[in-house]
Amino acid sequence: MKISRFEDILAWQKAIDLAVVCRRLFRVCKDYPFLDQLFRAILSISNNIAEGFERKGDKEFRKFLFIAKGSCGEVRSMLYLARKFNYIQKDDLENLFDRCLEISKILSGLIKSVNS
Repeated sequence: MKISRFEDILAWQKAIDLAVVCRRLFRVCKDYPFLDQLFRAILSISNNIAEGFERKGDKEFRKFLFIAKGSCGEVRSMLYLARKFNYIQKDDLENLFDRCLEISKILSGLIKSVNS
């Protein structure tokens, strides 16, 4: 299947959903430096997928997919801290962590498909 718009990329869709869920879960948190870092990383996932796709070259797209995958890892790291700081509950951590892993796996598959 040929993707014609970045909005059709499943990893982008799931990254947008992740941002919405995190926004809801962290709405009462007042640790603004922490939230700034977390949301920069979260938004970096979908934005790098979109930017890489719009560059219209496989090499550039692949580069931005790797950046998005790295941001996914950063989000997971921040989520561990959020749990340690008692900003989220254990079941929320597990849900968000699973979402991040799913996005990361989709990105890995997309990177492989762009390589071939």
